[in-house]
Amino acid sequence: MRLPTVPAEAPPSGMTRMADPLALLRTMLLIREAEMALARLFADGEVPGFIHLSVGQEAVAAGVCSALGPQDSVASTHRGHGHAIARGVALDGFFAEVLGRASGVCGGRGGSMHVADLNRGMLGANGIVGAGAPIALGAALAHRIRGTGGVAVAFFGDGALAEGALHESLNLAAIWRLPLLLVCENNGWAEFSRSDTQVAATLSAWSAAYGVPHAEVDGNDAAAVAAAAAEAVEALRRGEGPRVLEARTHRWRGHFEGDPQRYRDAEDAARAAGHDPIARSRAALLAAGVAESALHAAEAEARDAVAAAIAGARAAPAAEWADARHGAYAPAES
Repeated sequence: MRLPTVPAEAPPSGMTRMADPLALLRTMLLIREAEMALARLFADGEVPGFIHLSVGQEAVAAGVCSALGPQDSVASTHRGHGHAIARGVALDGFFAEVLGRASGVCGGRGGSMHVADLNRGMLGANGIVGAGAPIALGAALAHRIRGTGGVAVAFFGDGALAEGALHESLNLAAIWRLPLLLVCENNGWAEFSRSDTQVAATLSAWSAAYGVPHAEVDGNDAAAVAAAAAEAVEALRRGEGPRVLEARTHRWRGHFEGDPQRYRDAEDAARAAGHDPIARSRAALLAAGVAESALHAAEAEARDAVAAAIAGARAAPAAEWADARHGAYAPAES
């Protein structure tokens, strides 16, 4: 099957320029502050349902999203708070959504695992492992047909390599040479098991089987992730077909918040926390001559922004069941 070829618009000027290291740190600080605040809110019973935190993986979200423009699309995962924040979803709408408030970006109907904001190109988090890939595939196809010049990104974890939808998506993207970037946040865990006990293939070999270029990057180095993502996005905009980016990172906390992690020894969790992308970024900025006061200011800004968003969410009315049905069912016949 052949797809129509539509000349893509040139990307906006400077779209793939090198990311500002301080801006990357600000994004990571905002994600970390939001995630730790959600951990407290969940423990206090203010968050309905389960949440899956991305503490320790902030550099991947910040780095990849720094390479994207307003015309691009992102499909996320159940561990997607960082992607939403890095993509620019407003904090007040984000927290209101996770707390089930009517002022949330999805009216409080989606919650933690379904945060979406189409105005930001955020196609949504997804509670089904690997399900973001076919959604991003469709977005990539839409960008091609409509000639938007945009690219689509699908984040996924290494456990998703066992999902057929991921293979099918890359196969079609390779055949049609679609502008799809598959980003693997490889933290070594597939829910409650080490991923190497569930997936026999390596991602590099898997990508090569489909003839798709694969790059591996240190997922704890935000600048390195940003550079690798920018290179991949440039290739996608040139029409060179899909790319796979594998970011090696660490999951500090359990699969879900409250997970007792009986399958994981305490030393492993401690080692994971020893790879802090924020600490690395902070040290690099200090070595480059950035003033300590500027870093303290960035930390304070993140704390203040999250605190204000939480206060706004708490003051908002709860989502109503009658509103939750809107858009889900056809109107009943009178």
